[in-house]
Amino acid sequence: MKLFQCTNCKSTVVFENNTCLNCGFKLGYSSYYNKIVSLDPSAATWQVKELDGKTYEYCDNYKHTVCNWLVDVSRDRKFCLACTLNRTIPHLLDDDNLKKWKHIEVAKHRLVYQLLRFRLPVVSKTIDDDKGFCFDFLEKDELPEESKGLKTGHVNGVITLMIAEADPVVREQVKQQMAERYRTLLGHFRHEVGHYYWDLLIRNNPEVLADFRSIFGDESQSYADALTTHYNNGPKANWQQSFISKYASSHPWEDWAETWSHYLHLTDVLETAYNFGLKSNPKIIAKNSLKMNAAFDPYTVTDFSRIMETGIPLLFTLNSMNRSLGEDDPYPFIISKPVEKKLEFIHKLLKGI
Repeated sequence: MKLFQCTNCKSTVVFENNTCLNCGFKLGYSSYYNKIVSLDPSAATWQVKELDGKTYEYCDNYKHTVCNWLVDVSRDRKFCLACTLNRTIPHLLDDDNLKKWKHIEVAKHRLVYQLLRFRLPVVSKTIDDDKGFCFDFLEKDELPEESKGLKTGHVNGVITLMIAEADPVVREQVKQQMAERYRTLLGHFRHEVGHYYWDLLIRNNPEVLADFRSIFGDESQSYADALTTHYNNGPKANWQQSFISKYASSHPWEDWAETWSHYLHLTDVLETAYNFGLKSNPKIIAKNSLKMNAAFDPYTVTDFSRIMETGIPLLFTLNSMNRSLGEDDPYPFIISKPVEKKLEFIHKLLKGI
């Protein structure tokens, strides 16, 4: 992600900050200008010169301390773009629910930031029920009896997340039960929104659909039967050679969503490295070069080989740094050549190549 500064005192601030700890000014994020600006703490609305002098106020969810995005007063709406995507939120009289919702919103706002950087359409179902998407953040007792086992998923533009997933203890338990190597809220959102964008970008585009099938396989095979087989018999043999994860081997739709989420992971990590000016020159000579210079904005690069030549050493470096602290690898995956080809398909689709 981009690095941000307080426009009042130039201190470094992070994406979620609503107050500058150095000067005490309030902070607000503009999704249109991709800027964080400082705001007079004594006011409720602000005419912001860095945002073309327009007048702004906080998104209505600021009052719950889950959002620091700004809303143009002239547009006469209560919620920012990210928060308009919420169809169902947890019951907030429960303090534990509010705590979980804050974690969920951090991940969701970061997702929306990235979708906007890709210049993808971000439209709420409240505005366009047919083409938009939305989020339902639910407690278990809010589900109908036949859906009690649901944890997260996507159906017709509705992304559902059980708020228990915001509890790191619960998430780790599920991770162990599912024999997964990686499970995060942001990872959930990237995966599930991938299903939505498959519908939007591929389903009704015959040429792109044909290319998709040549790389990922025929998605018209029974999805229900494929998942039943996967859960009863486990992943396909030697799945590591062709898929980014075990679950990706279950069906072409899941292969797409898993690969899509990994492309978003990779792009976000590269943007962060670019903003920090990261580069490496290892003290050994390796068969596969571990040199890396993240001297480019990945959202503007069309050459996919540059993404991979920088991303693989960067991920290796991140894993090595985590191990130095006794932590697990943040990216415990191997990108095989078939997976690389799938990532390149997504790259070209998003770049319009």
